[in-house]
Amino acid sequence: MMLVVFWISVLSLFALAARLGRQLNLIPIVSQLLLATFGLPLLMLFWVEPHWHLTGAQLVTPVWLKTLYGLSFAVVLGHILSDVIDVRLDRQSLKVALPSFGVPFLCGVACAMWLLPPQGWLGSLATGLVFAITAIPVLYLYLHHIGYPPEATRRLVQTAILIDLTCWSLFGLAQGSLQWSSLALPLLGACVPVVLLALKVRQARFYGLIFFAMLMLAEHYRINALILGIGYLLCMNMLKQPFALPLNAAWLKALQGYLAIPLILTYGIVQINVHSAMGDLGRFNLLMLIILPIASKLLGNWIGVRWATPSFAGAVRWKEALLLNIRGLSEIVFLNLLLQQGLVSPAVYFALMTMSLIATLLPALAGMNRPTSPQDAKAVTHSKRKTCAHS
Repeated sequence: MMLVVFWISVLSLFALAARLGRQLNLIPIVSQLLLATFGLPLLMLFWVEPHWHLTGAQLVTPVWLKTLYGLSFAVVLGHILSDVIDVRLDRQSLKVALPSFGVPFLCGVACAMWLLPPQGWLGSLATGLVFAITAIPVLYLYLHHIGYPPEATRRLVQTAILIDLTCWSLFGLAQGSLQWSSLALPLLGACVPVVLLALKVRQARFYGLIFFAMLMLAEHYRINALILGIGYLLCMNMLKQPFALPLNAAWLKALQGYLAIPLILTYGIVQINVHSAMGDLGRFNLLMLIILPIASKLLGNWIGVRWATPSFAGAVRWKEALLLNIRGLSEIVFLNLLLQQGLVSPAVYFALMTMSLIATLLPALAGMNRPTSPQDAKAVTHSKRKTCAHS
């Protein structure tokens, strides 16, 4: 009974945090990250463990919770992948994406070998990918929130898509390369659209429903969900079969905001003993894992935006470098995958979660929380319907 009370209370806290955040002009994911990074550890330390006598391990044991987590994982990862796969290769976006991915990735691999205990090459690769990732949904929402010019928004979002597609694909292939037989099942699952088309199934929403159901099953049975998801969507692209999310945008947004994202955040955080985690990592290593991902990503972004032509007349390059450093949802899902598979320790997970929060807050701290200009804000308002459909 207390487990149910805990999870209902936590979901209510996240809803309250999002509501309060809007009053402070924060987008919901920032409010949720603040609560997850600071509020949940304090809640566990001062109330749940001493008064309810519940540990993090006990809080995540119920079967119904694992089912809800699988659903949440499928909803969030599926939404991210459906955005990632919709990439249109643009020369200027590619110029920004190459150093924006390469510099932090190399820094992350070096940090894994320097700061972290000895681990396999997959762990070092995964750390590099965490350093490099950019959160597509959060970046898009933030750009829309501040009224960024539509053409510049399109370039930055396409850059983030290129980076994240590279991250997800590399990690999925690297996992599969450890055991080639483990690739067979997800690759077979990726061919399901061929079977559906042969059966003359044409409804775009049905393909979306099957896609999310397969991601949920993949998470439950520890099948490579990344290869399955990316392969499924690539297969649909090759077949030129339209894809639609199984729920309308409003319902999907509510499901993510009130259930999926809070559950994914809480599921990882409550299993971490923050005091012992920080002790295991050490203050210096903790500080480096917060500073270096942000610094290397900013450097890569700066090189990229300097290499490419300006995204619009009057574009401020250092601001675009800050915007492309936004983390959030993509990184949270990625970190949860790594934590579940033992590729990062709880201490590293907490350090990188803290880094993600700081990186996402940096544009707001730099004063970039208002429309760029009245004209740009008006242009974004007129294009709202089109951009919301893309999101």
